[in-house]
Amino acid sequence: MKLPEGLWPVMLTPFTKSNEVDLDGLERLTEFYIDAGSNGLFANCLSSEMYQMTEEERLLVTSQVVKHSNERVPVVATGTFSRSVTENVEFIRKIHDTGVQAVILITSMLVEPDEGEDVLRQRLEQILEQTGQVPLGVYECPVPYKRLLSPGLMQWMAQTGRFLYHKDTSCHSGAIEHKAQAIKDSDFNLYNADTTTALDSLDAGASGISPISANYYPEPYRYLLDQYRKYGRNEEVTRLHAHLTMMDRVTHSFYPYAAKLFLQQRGLKIETTTRVPCETMPQVDRLRFQALMDSFQSLASQHGFPLVLQPAQYSDITTSL
Repeated sequence: MKLPEGLWPVMLTPFTKSNEVDLDGLERLTEFYIDAGSNGLFANCLSSEMYQMTEEERLLVTSQVVKHSNERVPVVATGTFSRSVTENVEFIRKIHDTGVQAVILITSMLVEPDEGEDVLRQRLEQILEQTGQVPLGVYECPVPYKRLLSPGLMQWMAQTGRFLYHKDTSCHSGAIEHKAQAIKDSDFNLYNADTTTALDSLDAGASGISPISANYYPEPYRYLLDQYRKYGRNEEVTRLHAHLTMMDRVTHSFYPYAAKLFLQQRGLKIETTTRVPCETMPQVDRLRFQALMDSFQSLASQHGFPLVLQPAQYSDITTSL
């Protein structure tokens, strides 16, 4: 089944103050993404702190997102955390059993940095052979290292009919164009992780975008996609994209702690607890994040897109920047 085009946030995982998975917070977060206009959700990903969770927690988080999405939007989730094909196949089946629409393979988990793309294709073939008809996807995750795919390999993957989702992290307009052309007219969709090249990738035929900044404010990204689909790269779309590109430079700092803090400031009832080590945010960076909030609110006012969360919605969290 071909996945929908549009906005696919890479989901955060809320944790309680005692560092347990916050299931109530996860439900609120899932509703927030859907209410903000997300077309699909990528659970159990790098932004979810997947490497800091146990296997049981990965399955729990994924199953809960599938449950709360309730078929309103499709959900995909990572299924490879080992160099062993056998171990990966076993977990791919477990993740698939949660009800996801596709199980995502991390390219850099399948082969060592010094192994060629021929080895990667062999591992992919082994996974295909041992997972029946489980729908799959790939993510050029930067951890443990960034492993980019060639257009030739992506064309082969599209021809298998098993791959539905590709999260691209090349951050290069030309590379994205070649990949998009390689999988054109197939069920294999490309979603760009990079804000800066977002419009270029859409021009090239990408199916959508999946930037981490959508964890702070998905609304302007959904608005950008809607306006682009209607009017192309007109003046408003170009101006909005320019602002999002500049704002994107701030969102990568102190991540994912900063994203949770930003959502908390927006009124979402979650804690800022993370398992990814994070330094104390100095005052100058707190001012930058306050400026980010001001810029976001200014964009909403300027372009007229509605905000899902208002500060008064959840009044019992009062953490201040």
